[in-house]
Amino acid sequence: MSIKKKSKLNINSRGGMGGKRSKPDRPSHSGKSDTAVTMIKVVIGLGLIALVISFWSTIGAVFGLGLILLILGITVAIAVFKREAVLEFARKTTFIYWYRWIGAIVLIASIWGLLGIMGSGGAVGNAIINSDTGPGGFVRVTGLFVLALVLMVPAAGWAVTKWLFGGISRPFRVDKNRPGAETAYPAGTPGNRPTLRQAIAPDRQNIERKPAPETAIPASVMVEAEEKPPVEKAAAAKSDKDAREPRDLKQVSQDVWKKYGETATLLTADGWRLPPVEILDYTPEIEYGEADNQERARMIEEALGSYGVEAAVVQINAGPTVTQFGVEPGWDRKVKEIKEKDKDGNPVTKQVETGRTRVKVDRISSLSNDLALALAAPSIRIEAPIPGKSLVGIEVPNTMLGSVSMRSVIETTAFQKLKAKAPLAIALGKGAGGEAVIGDLAKMPHLLIAGATGSGKTVCLNALICCLLMNNTPSDVRFIMVDPKRVELTPYNSMPHLAAPVIVDVDKAIGALKWLAGEMDRRYKTMAEVTARNIDAYNKKPGIEKMPYLVLVIDELADLMMAGFDDVEHLLCRLAQMARAVGIHLVVATQRPSVDVITGLIKANFPTRISFAVTSQVDSRTILDSIGAEKLLGRGDMLYMPTDAAKPKRLQGCYVSDQETERMVYFWNGQHPDANSPMLKVEELASTQANAGGGAAKQRDSLFETAMQLAEESGNISASFLQRKLHIGYPRAARLADEVKEALGQDTDDGGAEVPADDNTLLR
Repeated sequence: MSIKKKSKLNINSRGGMGGKRSKPDRPSHSGKSDTAVTMIKVVIGLGLIALVISFWSTIGAVFGLGLILLILGITVAIAVFKREAVLEFARKTTFIYWYRWIGAIVLIASIWGLLGIMGSGGAVGNAIINSDTGPGGFVRVTGLFVLALVLMVPAAGWAVTKWLFGGISRPFRVDKNRPGAETAYPAGTPGNRPTLRQAIAPDRQNIERKPAPETAIPASVMVEAEEKPPVEKAAAAKSDKDAREPRDLKQVSQDVWKKYGETATLLTADGWRLPPVEILDYTPEIEYGEADNQERARMIEEALGSYGVEAAVVQINAGPTVTQFGVEPGWDRKVKEIKEKDKDGNPVTKQVETGRTRVKVDRISSLSNDLALALAAPSIRIEAPIPGKSLVGIEVPNTMLGSVSMRSVIETTAFQKLKAKAPLAIALGKGAGGEAVIGDLAKMPHLLIAGATGSGKTVCLNALICCLLMNNTPSDVRFIMVDPKRVELTPYNSMPHLAAPVIVDVDKAIGALKWLAGEMDRRYKTMAEVTARNIDAYNKKPGIEKMPYLVLVIDELADLMMAGFDDVEHLLCRLAQMARAVGIHLVVATQRPSVDVITGLIKANFPTRISFAVTSQVDSRTILDSIGAEKLLGRGDMLYMPTDAAKPKRLQGCYVSDQETERMVYFWNGQHPDANSPMLKVEELASTQANAGGGAAKQRDSLFETAMQLAEESGNISASFLQRKLHIGYPRAARLADEVKEALGQDTDDGGAEVPADDNTLLR
């Protein structure tokens, strides 16, 4: 069976391929039609000239010789329009170089005014010079000429203006390099503004490390030091002294505030300044060649065709990590052979198509390993079909993995629109086609993150926290951070947004969850008093104190589940079910996505999930209820499944470096160091948890009263006796017998109680 291939290759805005075919060349006009058009143009031109000559008395009185300038300008404009396409002309010339067009018009006006001074400019020239042929008119013409020069050639115009007016301010200038002049930076580097890493990194090293011991100085260096002037020697000695003396974090935060806080012009109502976008680093994206993508598209079509699958690549979306090839399935044709005889009587066999059906998606999905072999790729993920499109997506890893900076996502139009109406807008990353993917934490309303060690979970948490810090003040959002590993979230410890210092103790973390549940109940009571349904309606009420959002960030859920499984699961599920309306949102991450950590109750209450690279399909099913996460590449490559999507979407997560995180923390510390008092005190959590632990130790079983009655009636108690009477398992019966004996003051030894032979007894 012959296979017919389509070659509809589209090229999108990112170097992909689209489906437009080139138009056939139009047939050229014949020589006769060209001669006719030329004759028509000559006749029209002669007619216009005759019309101008016949009415020259009127036209000359109005325009004068300036009519030549007008005709020349119109001719140049028509020539430019005819040379370039209209859209390209409007984009490049009209909008980008609009000032040059205005300069050209001003230049024509100045020449027209000069003709008016000479008496041949007509009424228009007299209007430009205001009928003043003396010095006043000459000044007007000169001013118009200078303005045209500035507009048409800005660099030269600025240089001339600076040269003309520079002599006026020269006597009043102050030499910045004079002895004793105050400078913002150390002497010896005039005009060189240090970078943030140069300004901060030495200070942090001086805080944590001791000064290095003095070493021998070469003789050449000593000679150069002796030749320095006294002023430079004093400045160098002062800078060396400042470098040896350690500076505290408060001084470092003030330096960051001086550099970035002055550019933050947005002053909020509560007196805080939001950080500018320049505080984040911008990482240029890697450009991928169109020829390579077309070659891989051809290889995909050939590989599918070799296995009897008719398909055509009609779309290519190049992303930072993978390139998605949109494949349109072809047809399975049914052919019938018909034997006929030609006019000479020889038998001829013809194949006639009797029917056709679309190629099944499963046939393409089952060839993922074969396609990976043909493309020499480590792994290939097939999305069948792409949501919202009648295509099958084949995601092939790029040869060079790129990174996505958070600044590039924040500066997109989609994020700016969402930020205007959603205070908890977060930047997640870029999709397989390079499009920015954003989300609203208030609508999620809780986020569950899972992945293997080193796949990018902590970087994702840092990006989420920094994105919220970029757009919210401490009066808007407060954080409660739980970090059992003690090193991931502790850099945020001095931040004013924290409701409590970063919690690193597991027992205190469980106490924080209990406090948060109590805070949720308190908020519901407060909102019920003013008849507000949610936190947005409550904050819009006049005359009440604004209620901030609370975001709980847990870096490792598995440690908390090991410490107190029942308490942690119960508290997380209760908060996830009810805390959304009062502005409490949970962001939970774990590196062990197993069923004993991410239970069914937790999954049911965390509809929005993110999965990074995992080790097996079982872990992928646990977090996403589908396979695919085991084929991710790591380093921020993730699958994002929002609440309103049927399938997860592949993204490259935002990357936030440690330097950006430090700048963010120092920026907020440089404004109001002691502005907000913590809402939650860790010392109180310790005592509360201790009391709770003591109460839990004395807590009785729910069948304790029934067991006491049986003990009073029978006069004896044992584990096997309670197992038979209460229909419970042996372990629970043994613990219940010990509690009854302890309450009666008896020895807790079971006295040879028999162990049930059936080890699979159902426990209740």
